[in-house]
Parts: sequence; structure tokens; C-alpha cells
Amino acid sequence: MAKVTIDSRRCKGCELCVEACPHGVIVMSTALNDRGVHFAQPARLEECTGCGLCAVMCPDVIIEVEK
Repeated sequence: MAKVTIDSRRCKGCELCVEACPHGVIVMSTALNDRGVHFAQPARLEECTGCGLCAVMCPDVIIEVEK
């Protein structure tokens, strides 16, 4: 199982990481961050393969994936 860390304070809610994840591990929060947007967050981490596509797609480089 991989570890996914997302800096929710810096997330702008573009959802590119959500679309990039082949296993649906990244989802959008129902809460709002300081920017007033729904932020990405990891869910169902047991299904994460550590492929890193979410981190590659993030334009703000706020996602870290550790295998």
C-alpha cells in the first residue's frame, strides 16, 4: 500500500488528480479549504498502487506519493 499526501491548503480544486487516478483513490472533499474550494483528498488507500499519476497531473505539485 502506498502513502498519498496532499497539501489541502494549497489545492485549487481543479480535479485533475481525481481524473488521473486509475483506481479512484483521490476524491474531492465536501469541506472547503482556506481558498474556499473543495480540495482533493486520498480515500481507499488500500487500493492505491503508488503509480504517482495523481502527483504528475497536479499543476501545483502539492501531491506526494510514497511506496
